[in-house]
Amino acid sequence: MANIHKTAIIGEGAVLGKGVEIGPYSIIGSEVVIGDNTIIESHVVIDGITIIGKNNKIYSYASIGKESQDLKYKGEPTKTIIGDNNKIREFVTIHRGTDDKWETVIGSNNLLMVYVHVAHDVIIGDNCILANNVTLAGHVTVGDFAIIGGLTPIHQFCNIGAHSMTGGGSLIVQDVPPYILAEGSRAVARGLNSVGLSRRGFSKEDISILKKVYRLIFRSKMLLKDALAEIEETYGENECVKNFLEFVKNSSRGIIK
Repeated sequence: MANIHKTAIIGEGAVLGKGVEIGPYSIIGSEVVIGDNTIIESHVVIDGITIIGKNNKIYSYASIGKESQDLKYKGEPTKTIIGDNNKIREFVTIHRGTDDKWETVIGSNNLLMVYVHVAHDVIIGDNCILANNVTLAGHVTVGDFAIIGGLTPIHQFCNIGAHSMTGGGSLIVQDVPPYILAEGSRAVARGLNSVGLSRRGFSKEDISILKKVYRLIFRSKMLLKDALAEIEETYGENECVKNFLEFVKNSSRGIIK
């Protein structure tokens, strides 16, 4: 049974799981589904077709599922989908999708710190940390275990690779490949995220290979296509390298250098 404060407004048709808590003055729309044991603090607004999983905690003044700021959005029945075990802190805003992907998706076990903005059609994986005031423009994707430093704006359609880490205050206008560190007023590659990879159980062999891949891409004077060809020939059987190559080859905005 849900625990709903007497001042909260719950739309007819909203579905609340077992153990859900709704704090004072929060507003839950009629097309919202909230999974078991999720806690909604005071003054939270959740609207639109929004599906939220289990064991999340959503702090005061967050706004989730409101319509996109994209001027092309004409009220299509798009969605916002959030997984399990996330912490969504104060004043976070998450907008529903448009007719591009039709949904904005946040995976599980993520931490979105205060004032993070997630625009329409953004896809965030699992186990990510977005520090205070990170701003994701529309259509951005963020891979699993990525960490994005505070006050970082990310241009629309950029992709942030899994296990990458971006320094605070960076401006990101191109794709950040997986496994690397990035930083700068116009972000550039700063090395391999060796410490993060080691903490997550990557083998010494994988980290060693990825360091060689990093040097070929970012520190040699080879053309990108030549470096990719050499990497594929030399290390192409390694699963981490396969992920890296796939990311770079599929990049439409180009990668940071």
